[in-house]
Amino acid sequence: VITVVGNVATDPKLRVTSNGTRVVSFRLASTERRFDKALNGWRDGDTIFYTVTCWRNAGDNVLDSVTTGQPVVVHGRLRTGSYEKEGQSRTVLEIEAYTLGHDLTRGVSRFTRASQSARDDIVLDDDEATVPGSMEPGAMEPSAARTGTSMASAATERSGQEDELSPTAA
Repeated sequence: VITVVGNVATDPKLRVTSNGTRVVSFRLASTERRFDKALNGWRDGDTIFYTVTCWRNAGDNVLDSVTTGQPVVVHGRLRTGSYEKEGQSRTVLEIEAYTLGHDLTRGVSRFTRASQSARDDIVLDDDEATVPGSMEPGAMEPSAARTGTSMASAATERSGQEDELSPTAA
């Protein structure tokens, strides 16, 4: 597991796997900064490029939130691969993102809670699919059952109200 701070180098792109799973990916550029005592100042080191992949709802949120040039923090599983191009061996670094957000040391961001998408059915523990909103009033959503949140409370949480993030909330 790795955490990388960098800038989004390409706009996120959506692709759909053969079984219908949504995957969003983009390139991330991370440049090391070092203090040079001889110059008495900071200088840039090497830049490392990663391909970041985000699956399902996380990918949808990245697609709606992240654009080229923005500073982000990515936390996820590092995978490596290699291939040959024009006789040279190349290494590919990929991060399967568990979580991702804007780097708030370099700017301000506003958080908007994502609403439940109509394209995603809720799957119960016994693999019985249910369409959102088709449950009895006062029933618990499967995702909210762990916390004891009722449908009404969960709907209020997803109402789309903006929540401001403060430095202490992070």
